[in-house]
Amino acid sequence: MKTFSQCVSRLSVVIITSIAFIGGCGEEKKPTPAPKPAVAKDDHAGHDHAGHDHGKKDHAPAPESAPAPESAPAPESADDHGPTTQLGEQVSGAFTVKASRDGALTAGGEAPIDVWVSSATDKVHAVRFWIGTEDGKGSMKAKAELEKDNWHTHAEVPNPIPAQSKLWVEVENEKREKIVVGFDLKQ
Repeated sequence: MKTFSQCVSRLSVVIITSIAFIGGCGEEKKPTPAPKPAVAKDDHAGHDHAGHDHGKKDHAPAPESAPAPESAPAPESADDHGPTTQLGEQVSGAFTVKASRDGALTAGGEAPIDVWVSSATDKVHAVRFWIGTEDGKGSMKAKAELEKDNWHTHAEVPNPIPAQSKLWVEVENEKREKIVVGFDLKQ
């Protein structure tokens, strides 16, 4: 003879199975693709992007499982783009724009760019960066993502780099009005 708990246990399995079956009726489920393995991408900036999300920038170093031997060089941070170069601050329309870049500029490479945009009256809808001439010929505009208090992206550096190239920052407000400011790259 079966015990009460065995009956309840079997009844629970039957109910859960029935709910799962009924919930799936009439719906064609597509197979879920297998997740792509994380592959470290060696880029021109000298670091990889495995596990690196610029949308949620946190530059705190990852905890180490064991200290490196004293004779071994300390590993670089996964987000070490190189030294930061402050490019200045400009006011245009209702916006104050401050910019910096990390690392050296290499033709055909990319440059990590950070821009801070503030305004007492307008809200920012979008920010785009490019390196080259103001008209953008031969350059790729990159839409930046808002991080904590700054806009960030990796801008492509044209190859060859046009004479008198600058970092160009386009700020679009919520009315879709745009301002453009240029910063000396300080190479």
